[in-house]
Amino acid sequence: MSELVLLLLRIGFLLLLWFFVFGVVYSLRADLFGVRVRKLPAEAATGAAVPAAAPAPTTRPKPSAHSGGAATTKSVSTLVITSGPKAGLELPLGTEPMTIGRSSESGLVIRDDYTSSHHARLLLRGDAWAIQDLDSTNGTYLAGTRLSGAPTPIKIGDAIKVGATTFELRA
Repeated sequence: MSELVLLLLRIGFLLLLWFFVFGVVYSLRADLFGVRVRKLPAEAATGAAVPAAAPAPTTRPKPSAHSGGAATTKSVSTLVITSGPKAGLELPLGTEPMTIGRSSESGLVIRDDYTSSHHARLLLRGDAWAIQDLDSTNGTYLAGTRLSGAPTPIKIGDAIKVGATTFELRA
């Protein structure tokens, strides 16, 4: 082999080693410091928590005349955070399922070390709401009982705990 080919092989091997070292350092940095999480525009400007997909109040169905004027569960349900970083926040619930978790794609974003990215889901089943744990690491608790993966019906006023946040369903 000529001297030039040997020199080019050495330089190529050295470059390959440096790419490997930078890849390891990048991977370690991501593991130690986490991945950057983008803030929602409204949350970044005000510093307040804003739900990602809160339905507009005008889309909720109104009570029908045949129900005697009483509101049904699905038309006036509100999710109220009673303790945790977002205590006092009220979210009107429409008819669509709402995901709860750390992910910015969740309907209720909870920035908490004990909350999974996609932790739980609120579902409307008939006229009643149900909550389903989405195989979270730390679990979802309904009235002090850890939930399994199956949707569990929620009664008005039951305490639901996700990570360090507690909320309840109100009529």
